[in-house]
Amino acid sequence: MDSGRRARGTLEQEVVAALAAAREPMTPAQVRDQLGRDLAYTTVMTVLARLSDKGLVTRERVGRAYAYRAVRDEAEVTARQMQRLLDAGDDRAAVLSRFVGVLSDDDEQLLTELLRRAEEG
Repeated sequence: MDSGRRARGTLEQEVVAALAAAREPMTPAQVRDQLGRDLAYTTVMTVLARLSDKGLVTRERVGRAYAYRAVRDEAEVTARQMQRLLDAGDDRAAVLSRFVGVLSDDDEQLLTELLRRAEEG
């Protein structure tokens, strides 16, 4: 690997850190400027899109562009990742059935209770 290049994961971590430190959502140009690196705008956009797909950042429309915000709640990150994996499967029922099948008894009881609460509204 070229000494001027860094691993994709490292750049993703830098982008998430920049977004987490910001008080407001940031556009790709603002993220690029915050990183203070000689990065192509398209590189930053690609990293932000990947982070969004992974559920690590959220995006909102600002004019014709998007602004991004780091997801700070670890439970939300995990839930978004689970949703992404569920959406990637062809057979949702099979995926959910296998997921439930590997839960501990305590987790299965907790899931049952959460579903009951959700039904009650």
